[in-house]
Amino acid sequence: MKHGNHTIHKHCHHTVWDNSLEPVMSVKPGVSVNFEVHDASGGQLSPKSTSQDVPNLDFSKVNPVTGPVYVEGAEPGDTLEVEIEHFGTLSWGWTAIIPGFGLLNEQFEDPYLKVWDLNNQNIAQFADGIEIPTKPFPGTIGVALPEAGEHSVVPPRKNGGNMDIRHLTKGTRLLLPVWVEGALFSVGDTHAAQGDGEVCGTAIEAPMEIQLKFKLHKGKTIQEPRFITPGPLTTGLDEQGYYVTTGHSDDLMVASKKAVEYMIEHLSETYGLSDQEAYALSSVAVDLKISEIVDVPNYLVSAYLPQKIFK
Repeated sequence: MKHGNHTIHKHCHHTVWDNSLEPVMSVKPGVSVNFEVHDASGGQLSPKSTSQDVPNLDFSKVNPVTGPVYVEGAEPGDTLEVEIEHFGTLSWGWTAIIPGFGLLNEQFEDPYLKVWDLNNQNIAQFADGIEIPTKPFPGTIGVALPEAGEHSVVPPRKNGGNMDIRHLTKGTRLLLPVWVEGALFSVGDTHAAQGDGEVCGTAIEAPMEIQLKFKLHKGKTIQEPRFITPGPLTTGLDEQGYYVTTGHSDDLMVASKKAVEYMIEHLSETYGLSDQEAYALSSVAVDLKISEIVDVPNYLVSAYLPQKIFK
């Protein structure tokens, strides 16, 4: 781990954005900060956990974020640029199917837990012959909202939040609108890998360190987050092509569900996975894409499975 100017040792706030929270640190623009981040369970799961522990999760402790950090000079109407400089060493992670949560929650009522060994740093083994390239990123990253009171961390918002954008990897620059004095920036919910959509509700959730550098754009106003990637999006996955399922409907959610259902069917029939395993694998490896949105009344969603993960 390269060393930033400051380190925050897992000083978390849980479940809410709240602009009345006291900052744990004040930094000047141009400074790098190391954040120690809990896994999304807030330490409730461990490498020894089983699926029996999943229904007992206390949701008042999930998705903790480290912070908030006061960025000196940041004022409403400015834009905060956050450069993702580095990630620390990975050791373990988890993926769960949580009853009542996820795209297909009506179909998957039983808990499931996959504990991952991440010591390889580059590859995580899902099962014999199935390996997922790791590419760490923060699932939740953002600033305080202008509205007073507590606001759940779970959904994405205009301040960023739980966006689960898997391309916020090393080298990416994230632009966030500043809504309150000091911005009050926090980060958490770090992932080792994820497919676009995070369809079962969890990725490879993993505790880790992340180093970020702040830059302030005075007077530049945006309404919602934007980001700039340092290069191609899917390096390391494209080389062997994709198996793609599609789903159509006059409702994007229904179309998405159908595309994932057909992918689960493919994974189960072709690779002998259980439906739960196929659903979890889709969450960490399959990318959902809106392929068609203008030819009303129907929309088309495609689910892309990289063939490279199969050895």
